[in-house]
Amino acid sequence: MEEKFRELRERLLVVYDLNKAANVLHWDQTTYMPPGGAASRGRQIATLSRLAHERFTDPAVGRLLEELRPHEESLPYDSDEAALLRVARRDYERAVRVPPAFVQEVAEHLSASHQAWAQARPANDFRAAAPYLERTLELSRRYASFFPESRHPADPQIDLIDPGMTAELLRDFFARLREQLLPLVREITARPAADDSCLHRYFPVDRQGEFARQVIARCGYDFSRGRMDTTLHPYEISFAPGDVRIALRAKEDALGELLFGAIHEAGHAMYEQGIAPALEGTPLARGASSGLHESQSRLWENVVGRSLAFWKFFYPQLQAAFPGQLGDVPLETFYQALLESWAEAERRRALDHREVPASERFAHLLRCIDLDPDACPPHLLPALLETHRRELAKAAEDGAKVQGYLHWSFLDNFEWAFGYNRRFGLVYVDYATQRRVPKDSFFWYRDTIRANGANL
Repeated sequence: MEEKFRELRERLLVVYDLNKAANVLHWDQTTYMPPGGAASRGRQIATLSRLAHERFTDPAVGRLLEELRPHEESLPYDSDEAALLRVARRDYERAVRVPPAFVQEVAEHLSASHQAWAQARPANDFRAAAPYLERTLELSRRYASFFPESRHPADPQIDLIDPGMTAELLRDFFARLREQLLPLVREITARPAADDSCLHRYFPVDRQGEFARQVIARCGYDFSRGRMDTTLHPYEISFAPGDVRIALRAKEDALGELLFGAIHEAGHAMYEQGIAPALEGTPLARGASSGLHESQSRLWENVVGRSLAFWKFFYPQLQAAFPGQLGDVPLETFYQALLESWAEAERRRALDHREVPASERFAHLLRCIDLDPDACPPHLLPALLETHRRELAKAAEDGAKVQGYLHWSFLDNFEWAFGYNRRFGLVYVDYATQRRVPKDSFFWYRDTIRANGANL
């Protein structure tokens, strides 16, 4: 059995190395790669992803896992060897359902999507990115088709990052969480806003980065096994337990953007840096689940990083780094500003008349997307309506007798085919309180009517 186990480890190590090489290419794409390399980079990442998938789904791996089953059953359940065999088998049984060509297609699409988003983001050009999101949904539906026994089309995707979790469990969980959170959010957002102007003075990005490095190093992030770079959207990425990197973004007039991003991503990275070196090259050399991973980042960012005790220690150092900006700001004022900036994000999500309340938006994604071709997530609805109206305009130009356009519906309502599970309205309705909140599509439709379609 030792020889078979050794052979399995060797095969898994090749898969691990191929996937980590793809990670290196992705990291470079999002940090230093020139734009001209995008097309080739997508192909390169896709090739490595396909090769890794082919190596992992080799029938020889399946035979080894079956032959080692008696050995696994003889081991203590929580031993590293038993866990390795159990997790590898679970991953293998999932992976063999998915064709290598599909894995390559998805990897290349995701690389292209990132590049399109990176180009569209500075101009806030959602229309340029929308086709890539639509393609992502289509690929997600195809992935779900490989698991026809799933009760919900999103279950296979959820299981990838949180094994054992399902849409049904999440619905129940968020329904119960919503009951407790909404009153709390309403109470917080109803309070008068505190003055957080001290966080929006001029803070040179290089000095923000230096201070953030000091903070996360004191928290435990090991720079001898990691590094910090800049990117368009913060993330953590692991190449090995000895090389776990974070990439961040910063704004000169928003002190918390880089700092709390650094603490958050360092929380992810310290989880990865804490993996035992002996597990490298196996399916155990990663976070146990997305939920656990996020619990670590949120613990450091919100419980530690936003605590008063934390800032009693670090605030004098921050004042020394930015004497002109914060030298005259007392700790209490600064700390209230920090809390206000956090509450303001929730206030915008919960009360901004252009948005559905945050907790309902997440639940709506689970209810409305369902990876269902007939459903459309709320943030895509304006683009969908605009596309539809453009086609009507073309039809009119071609001689069709288009007399008008009627949108169904003005309010979210009971649908005979779907009950309350589909929300087509331009106005969001909280069925429990009957509160109405105009959606993004409401304001797009309003502007279209005002211009008589001239904005199309």
